[in-house]
Amino acid sequence: MYRFADRAMPMKSFVPGPERKREFRDALGRFATGVTIITTVTQAGPVGITANSFASVSLDPPIVLWSIGRHSKRFDAFADCENFAVHVLGAEQLDLGRRFARSGDAFAGLAFGENEAGVPLLTECLSRFECSRVAAHDGGDHLIMLGQVTAATLRDGEPLLFARGEYGRFDGFSRPDRLET
Repeated sequence: MYRFADRAMPMKSFVPGPERKREFRDALGRFATGVTIITTVTQAGPVGITANSFASVSLDPPIVLWSIGRHSKRFDAFADCENFAVHVLGAEQLDLGRRFARSGDAFAGLAFGENEAGVPLLTECLSRFECSRVAAHDGGDHLIMLGQVTAATLRDGEPLLFARGEYGRFDGFSRPDRLET
């Protein structure tokens, strides 16, 4: 069994609920995630959104998930889509991530391609997963989208990270604390 070197760090316990939303968000924010842009196409044109709720579900078959808030102005576009693409952003793509966080029509003036299903494909991302929707599940105030990956791309680079409400970079594979056995 492993344990971190002894350091007294007080922990605050609480029961999540409507009156404790901020504290719950703060607790969730302690988990660093990558930053993605999810894209799809609608009758009105391409739509995209910045999300950090991306995860791998299965390698065989290749399935990923992400979730979208029901409060989002882009909710209907993604809740109704049959195909979408997940773009994992590199550390140098902070401005692109912010662009899609603000507006779903952030494609104006942006160069992008399309796959056979018409889904917008952004270039220069660290990796991209083109997906066909497998299922959508109720997740409280979010909808959890599962997609089977039909194509993937990748390149070398440093990921853009999100933690505690801020964007950042990964400092490498250092171990600040030695583990004891």
